[in-house]
Parts: sequence; C-alpha cells; structure tokens
Amino acid sequence: MQLSKHFTLAEMLESQTARRYNITEQFNPPKEVIDNLKALCENILEPLREAIGVPLQISSGYRSPKTNAKVGGVPTSQHQKGQAADIQCPMLGNKILFDKIRELKLPFDQLIHEYGTPAEPAWVHVSYGPKKRKEVLYIGVPKPKK
Repeated sequence: MQLSKHFTLAEMLESQTARRYNITEQFNPPKEVIDNLKALCENILEPLREAIGVPLQISSGYRSPKTNAKVGGVPTSQHQKGQAADIQCPMLGNKILFDKIRELKLPFDQLIHEYGTPAEPAWVHVSYGPKKRKEVLYIGVPKPKK
C-alpha cells in the first residue's frame, strides 16, 4: 500500500527485531496507526524527499508495543502510534535531513539529532502528531551553542 508517492506501508512497518522475535502484530497495525503513518508521510517525509531529490532510508517507523519494548523504546514513544520515523540519507548525510526539515518549516512535533557526532547525527528522528510542539532535541551529543 502506498502511503505517499515515495513511501509504502511495508517500509514503515519493517522491523528486523520483530522478525527475529516473531512479533507478528508489528506487520498488522490498527487503522489509526496506518492513518497516522500516512499523515507522517504526506506532511513530513514526502515534502522532505521532494526537496532533497534523493531517497530516504526509514530505519524505524511504526513499532508495535512488543517491538518497542524489545528495542528499548520508551513506553510513550510516538513510534507506537505511527507518528514517528527514524530516517537516514547515505547519499547526502543525515545532517542535511535535520537542517532541511527546519529550513522547510515542516510541521513536525519533534525533531531529534540522535547520537553520532555534533556535525553528523547517526540518524534523525522526526514525528508528526497533534501537539506540533516544534521541539528540537539532541540525544547523545551536546546541543550546539547559538
């Protein structure tokens, strides 16, 4: 099922952890989760993909509660609602993604530079949900000084 021009439901559900532990619920989410994933793709991921002109890799989209627990995710993770994705872009670098989301003024809830180095996140977490906090966080690296 296509969620947007460049993103499918299958890639937003994929989880090596769920496959390893035979967590079948991971691959059959409720309709509300699918609706949330579609909104995330349409409002954040697709405009980002169009702007950068190269593919994004989804390293983690939806996580069922069991999958989320197995990967050590927090119990309140937006991944469990289908409202978040961890993304990477080997062709351009992850810092480009992080900066472009802000530059495009996309309506994110949270944008997180996760681990890596201050100059290059290991991955970028971005969420889209009803709060639209526009919260920018840094995990595993110091927040840059202004």
